[in-house]
Amino acid sequence: MAQWLEDLSTLEVLLLVLGIVVGGSIASALAGAVLVRLGMRRPWVVRRASRLAYRLLELVKRPLTIVVLDEVVAVIRTGHYTKNISDALLENHDELKAMVAEKVSADPNVRLVSKLPGYDTVVSEVSETVLRVIVDMLSDPRMDELVSDLLRNNLEQIRVAVRQREHEAHGDMEPPDPVPADAPRARAR
Repeated sequence: MAQWLEDLSTLEVLLLVLGIVVGGSIASALAGAVLVRLGMRRPWVVRRASRLAYRLLELVKRPLTIVVLDEVVAVIRTGHYTKNISDALLENHDELKAMVAEKVSADPNVRLVSKLPGYDTVVSEVSETVLRVIVDMLSDPRMDELVSDLLRNNLEQIRVAVRQREHEAHGDMEPPDPVPADAPRARAR
């Protein structure tokens, strides 16, 4: 029976002990919850094991977050996001053009201009031109480099903040700034 334990490496033994401690802590937390639900006091052993599980979770949480964040950074660096956006715009070209024409026509600021002859043609051509320029810009490698730099810089800032525990000092997020009264409002659908 003990032969398989002797064949384990040091890392495997540590992982086995960690698994047993975590599993026992989870089992004791569940047993304590069941006992409390049944109206009994939580036994000392269960309380101690629950505290141990909580401390263990606190100990493992930050390194695990850093490892996951590093993996996410590596995955994000390999993407070509502007090409994906460009492809989506091309795929939905007709719907986007119709939506732009619909939104421009519904805009209350263009009531007078919409009466001019050729208005629909102008809106159609401007929509087509804007979509073409956006697709061309997104297809340009310089735009891909810009988005890559933006993501890399933000991810590096997040990584440093997590490693230096800067986020813990701020607590909850502040509410967003209020929308100015003179800002354009989205119309109800």
